Amino acid sequence: MSVQERKQRERADRERLIVATARELAEQQGWDAVTTRLLAERIEYSQPVLYSHFRGKREIIGAVALAGATEMAVAVRAATSSANSPRERVAALARAYLDFAARNPAVYDAIFQLDGGLAYAQEDTPEPLKDAFAALLETLGEVAGDGVHPGLFTETFWAALHGIATLTRTERLPPEYTEQRVKLLVDRLAML
Repeated sequence: MSVQERKQRERADRERLIVATARELAEQQGWDAVTTRLLAERIEYSQPVLYSHFRGKREIIGAVALAGATEMAVAVRAATSSANSPRERVAALARAYLDFAARNPAVYDAIFQLDGGLAYAQEDTPEPLKDAFAALLETLGEVAGDGVHPGLFTETFWAALHGIATLTRTERLPPEYTEQRVKLLVDRLAML
């Protein structure tokens, strides 16, 4: 291995460490607690080293969002792959999405609530975000119904899931009725 390759590997390792540490801090204490000073302290590198990877907290949030979007896409695909019927796939997708949001609230916020400097629904949208949407579209597109654009249907279904996830987490919806909400959403929106 050349010196250049080793330096690139070390740089990538530091970047992963910064992102993982930011995510851990945010999950434990919230995004307000994540500062470049605290991150530098936790990863045992100076702030200038941290700034050599990311221009600031906004870019770190964006990096956490991209990693989280990849994880969410994997979770959704894994959940839907074992379902036998379109109805079961849609219900599995909804449960996987809501479970991801509940288990990873800071990551979910990085993806959907905070400004990580990422473009959404545009030509320059990063691939992990496009893939997360594609993971939803793969299942939801097949149940959109005649004459309904699959992408528009997926956006609408996703918006409903986002509302359930957000309102449940902020205790505006009681969590014990989540399964009934999923069933209602699947029964009323998916054309099966």
